[in-house]
Amino acid sequence: MPERGPSSRHLLGIEGLTAEQIVPFLDLAESYALLSRSRTAPRDALRGRTVINLFYEDSTRTRTSFELAGKRLGADVINMSVATSSVNKGETLLDTAATLNAMRCDLLVIRHAQSGAPALLSQKVEACVVNAGDGTHEHPTQALLDALTIRRHFGRLNGLTVAICGDVGHSRVARSNIHLLTAMGSTVRLVGPPTLVPSTIAELGNVELYSDMDRALVGADVVMSLRLQRERMGAGLVPSAREYFRFFGLDRRRLSLASPHALVMHPGPMNRGVEIASDVADSDQSVISEQVEMGVAVRMAVLDRLSRLRMHS
Repeated sequence: MPERGPSSRHLLGIEGLTAEQIVPFLDLAESYALLSRSRTAPRDALRGRTVINLFYEDSTRTRTSFELAGKRLGADVINMSVATSSVNKGETLLDTAATLNAMRCDLLVIRHAQSGAPALLSQKVEACVVNAGDGTHEHPTQALLDALTIRRHFGRLNGLTVAICGDVGHSRVARSNIHLLTAMGSTVRLVGPPTLVPSTIAELGNVELYSDMDRALVGADVVMSLRLQRERMGAGLVPSAREYFRFFGLDRRRLSLASPHALVMHPGPMNRGVEIASDVADSDQSVISEQVEMGVAVRMAVLDRLSRLRMHS
């Protein structure tokens, strides 16, 4: 089984982590957020370390923020382009693992379409492995940056009500957030059409399921819209984008049902007019840009913390 717990040198998921294991990542990320804003980030924390970004799926925000995080900490960062790599010549993930092991990199960040690929890689390489999203399984650093963004505004996570809306069934972001937020004492509401919010999702944690968007948003402290992942969907799960927005799109009227100080979040990329109205996405309650900023701070904290654990393992 992959390593888990506070002494693990990998970050493969949030599932199984306790609040005591999550908070140190958030605290360190908070300090990096403050340092980044003052442009005094320590550029020697990972000096002499090598970070390889191995992305088998397209990504802009996640890959770029991991690259920025590594460089701000002084690491040598290598972005491997899978489209032009030996993978397209038939090389398996285990063959790639053997090659990367021979390169003796220190930290390996991987995004893969298959759930469990990072866990498999972690068993075959000496480097610290960070899951940057695997299939429909988990996206741990996204959940950490979401939690940090929320905590910066409310000063806590315990006792808050977070409504996660939309394509929950295909979302690794939703899964990681469910694990993290429930571990930290938040109430999580999941809402969307039954085809996109399967009842089995309740097995992930103590969550409340809704099929009525208005009911789900009443009194919510945070409203998180999710992207419709059409690339992972079968036919017929959503009648049309217009119909979807009519029943599950976040607009001004629906947002008014939430707490007056509710935060609006979205992991990106957004489909404006499908999951969220433009005037809501760009409103004063929106912290979507701050999520991107916190993403760099969180990934700095993850790379730093795992590197330290590797040194002492």
